[in-house]
Amino acid sequence: MIWTGTPKSKGPARLLETRRLLSLVLIGALVWSLASVDWGGGIVHTGGGDAIKGFALALFPPELSPEFLKVALAASWQTVVHAVAGITLAIVIGLPLGIAASGSLGTPGRSSTALAVAVRFILAFMRSIHELVWAVLFVTAFGLSSLAVVLAIAIPYAGILGRIYSELLNDVPQGPLVALRSSGASPVRVLFYGRIPMVLTDILGYSFYRFECALRAAAIMSFVGIRGLGFEIQLSLNDLRFDEVWTLLFFLVGLVLLVDYWSSRVRRSLQS
Repeated sequence: MIWTGTPKSKGPARLLETRRLLSLVLIGALVWSLASVDWGGGIVHTGGGDAIKGFALALFPPELSPEFLKVALAASWQTVVHAVAGITLAIVIGLPLGIAASGSLGTPGRSSTALAVAVRFILAFMRSIHELVWAVLFVTAFGLSSLAVVLAIAIPYAGILGRIYSELLNDVPQGPLVALRSSGASPVRVLFYGRIPMVLTDILGYSFYRFECALRAAAIMSFVGIRGLGFEIQLSLNDLRFDEVWTLLFFLVGLVLLVDYWSSRVRRSLQS
């Protein structure tokens, strides 16, 4: 009898393809991490319970004086400005890099594959360094300016967005693309009339999610001295004014909820 099928992989190659191996690796990593924790050192330090109680009680009520609300509004505006500028620059950088990483504009071949691999390496480098590390580097170069915050958010977020955009563009159904190519459409037309319309809702949804993350990132830039919600939270914590901290946290939560509402409205309008 002649066997005409494709032989199944055996041995280590077959083992690496199984979900069981992935599950074992994840379980092993969890057990190893739990075993590495020093559980005998005490989880809560002396006086920690009283500090948590004081922080919780400060919620009733939070600081709502007109003077402090003006401070919170100004800090919120600074945070929003930094986040909007950072995520906008991230999209401007990440979208073309994501298209290049997906290989959508090239013809199949070694040169197209080499370009996609090179761009993926650049994206990996950009997102591998945390925004706080980028902020420290840019503060050293530009000082305590808004430019340092914007670049610190834009570079790692461009790496993340570019990676996600490339995956979304690669995962589109191939039927409509084949129909466009058979009608003589160029790779650019296939991209703009085929791939992007099919993933536009997903691209917008994920971009809005990263905008929420950019708001939080802009808020924690207080660690390098940049003013904003995080800077005011740090000042209030240093003064043990937990009622002010709660007010600032509510402002930050409100900004995230506002972006989430905006995102849902935009996606609904595209789907209708």
